[in-house]
Amino acid sequence: MAETKIVIGNTDGKTYQKVLESTEPLIGRSLGETLKGDVIGFSGYEFLITGGSDHCGFPMRKDVKGSRRARILAHSGVGVNIKEKGKLVRKTVVGNAIGEKTIQINLKVTKSGNKKLDELFGNKEETPEAKQEEKPKEEVKETKEAPKAKEKPKENKEGETSDKKD
Repeated sequence: MAETKIVIGNTDGKTYQKVLESTEPLIGRSLGETLKGDVIGFSGYEFLITGGSDHCGFPMRKDVKGSRRARILAHSGVGVNIKEKGKLVRKTVVGNAIGEKTIQINLKVTKSGNKKLDELFGNKEETPEAKQEEKPKEEVKETKEAPKAKEKPKENKEGETSDKKD
């Protein structure tokens, strides 16, 4: 079975990724459901399932039932980008349920836990003092010699002979 990644979107616009060891607790859940963070290792958090994709990269769509693929006729929405008004396009999408072939699951934080996601993922924000201490290194510019102009081959005048034999 392939690795399943979860992508967690925070309220401040940052996203975090984690590879899940087991997807069994998530199989059968559908888009729009809330998910307790304890199931995936984030105690105190609550998430909303907002999307995902299967092993071939087809996006999950809320109005298609199940975890199967379907070729739908659509004019807007997930997986569809049409600029002409009134035009329909046939697109392949995956249903709204998480299945065994789901590779990516997108989540949105609805309730935060005690620890911040930065701490849980090991991302440490630098303090302004630490940023001031690190001075950018001065770059040493190397002087490059200008490329020499290629000499044009000397043209033979009509009366001159060349050393080359024909």
